[in-house]
Amino acid sequence: MKVSLLQLDIAFGNPKANYAAAERAIRLAAQGQPDCILLPELWTTGYDLTRLDEMADANGKAAAAFIGGLAKEYGINIIAGSTAWQRAEGVTNTMFAADREGVPALEYSKLHLFRLMDEHLYLQPGSSKGLFRLDGTPCAGVICYDIRFPEWIRAHMVSGAEVLFVSAEWPLPRLAHWRALLVSRAIENQCYVAACNRAGSDPANVFAGHSMIIDPWGEIVCEAGEGEEIVSGELDLVKVREARGQIPVFTDRRPEMYK
Repeated sequence: MKVSLLQLDIAFGNPKANYAAAERAIRLAAQGQPDCILLPELWTTGYDLTRLDEMADANGKAAAAFIGGLAKEYGINIIAGSTAWQRAEGVTNTMFAADREGVPALEYSKLHLFRLMDEHLYLQPGSSKGLFRLDGTPCAGVICYDIRFPEWIRAHMVSGAEVLFVSAEWPLPRLAHWRALLVSRAIENQCYVAACNRAGSDPANVFAGHSMIIDPWGEIVCEAGEGEEIVSGELDLVKVREARGQIPVFTDRRPEMYK
C-alpha cells in the first residue's frame, strides 16, 4: 500500500483558498499513483475556532462531495483529514474518507478535545470509533490529541486494525512529543502509523510539520520537514502480521486486570 501525506500550510479562516490548495496538492500527489492520500486536520479552515460556526460545512456535504469527486476521478482512496461539520448538536471536528469510487468509507469525529487550544469551547466531541476498511485492510483513523490516549488507540487495534491514520495540527514546541507518541503507538500496537500534520503558522501557533509513516517495529519509513511537502511511503502489511506473530502482545493482554 502506497500512502501519500499532504503536509499543507493552511490559510487561516479561508476555505476558498484551502480548497484550491488541497486540489492542487491532491492532483500533484495523484501523479505518483498512491493507493491512499491523507490530509491534515481542519484543512478547510485551520484553527479559526471563533468563526467555525459560520464556516462549518452542513453535515460535511460540500467537503465530502469535493473529496469524493477527486477520489473517483483518480481511482485513489482519500482520507480527507478533518473538517468542521455543522450538525444539530453543534460543530464537530470530523475525519472522513472516500474510496476509489468516491463512496464514503469513514466518518469519525474527534473524541478528545484539546483544551489548551480551546476546542472544548467551540466543538462537540465525537462518540464513536474511527474503524474502516481500505482496499480490504482494516484501518483506524484518529485526530491529533487522540494520540495521547493509548487506551483509545488500543480500542481500535483489538478490533483488528493494522494501519492507524492520524491527521493533526500539532504545534512546533511539542515536536518531540509528536514523534515519540507516534513511534510508541506503532510499536505497542504492532501497526503502521501514517500521520499527516500541517505546516506553517496561524495567529497563535507555529506548527511542526514532520508528517511521517512508521512501521510496526517503530522504524520511520519516511518523514517530512517543517515546510509544505508531499511525502510518500510504502506499507508492507506483511510486517504487521510478522510483528504480531513474533511478539504476541495481543494474545498476552490481561484486560480483566486493566479496569
